[in-house]
Amino acid sequence: MSRSERFAKPEFAPDHTLITGASGGLGRALALHYARKGTHLTLWGRNAERLESVAVACREKGATVSCRVLALNDLDAGIAQFRKDERGRPVDLAILNAGVSDIRPEGALTESVDAVKEAALINYAAPVTLATEAASHMAARRRGRIALIGSVAAHHDLPFASAYSSSKAGLSRFATCLHAAMAPHGVGVTLVEPGYIDTAMSQRLDGARPLLVSPTKAASLIAAAVDRKRAVLVFPSVFLVLKLVSHLVPRALAHRLLRMAKVKQNAKDV
Repeated sequence: MSRSERFAKPEFAPDHTLITGASGGLGRALALHYARKGTHLTLWGRNAERLESVAVACREKGATVSCRVLALNDLDAGIAQFRKDERGRPVDLAILNAGVSDIRPEGALTESVDAVKEAALINYAAPVTLATEAASHMAARRRGRIALIGSVAAHHDLPFASAYSSSKAGLSRFATCLHAAMAPHGVGVTLVEPGYIDTAMSQRLDGARPLLVSPTKAASLIAAAVDRKRAVLVFPSVFLVLKLVSHLVPRALAHRLLRMAKVKQNAKDV
């Protein structure tokens, strides 16, 4: 064994991983990444058929799997379910991946009230309450990881997707606050801010998806950041430059340019 191998930091290997939004493309890739013999996965999702498909693939890799079909707009039900899963087997890694994306309908002056409500609940309220619940258990054990899946949209005032970009902006600030609070207690909190990932959510967009990343590649990058207790992961890295540019460009000019963007999306896949 080489010197580097002897002193290498061991990879974080969770015994129990809980993933929300596991019936989607990124959730599936994350589940398969962590599926291995001797580990347990708890998969949450809204689509029972797709969720079971993910479970079957994970069991083939040797993991044991539990599936929970639930919608995260019911915050009390989500917290109750997390506590039940935590009692059964302590959660070492919570990946809060579930999210929704919607844009202002063509010809409308604003986004729909229902769409804004859904984004506020699922993109912000649900992950921050679940992360807080998870952190309370992990901090007591002085072990665990939490990953919150945000978006590079958090850094831009998107006039056609104000609910999405603002909910992800709120999640971004919460995640870095929780990281600061949990670091002394041995709990890693990682905010993930990806660009376009080749999933059903991005496939709904009618137009170019620059720098597209596969779900498998995204899962690998996320797992590496979680392992290192990295506070923030932005990928592809060019979005770090765009984040800086967004702070330098005068807001009035940025808003004028963003209003010129023609963004459309297809019907939602439920």
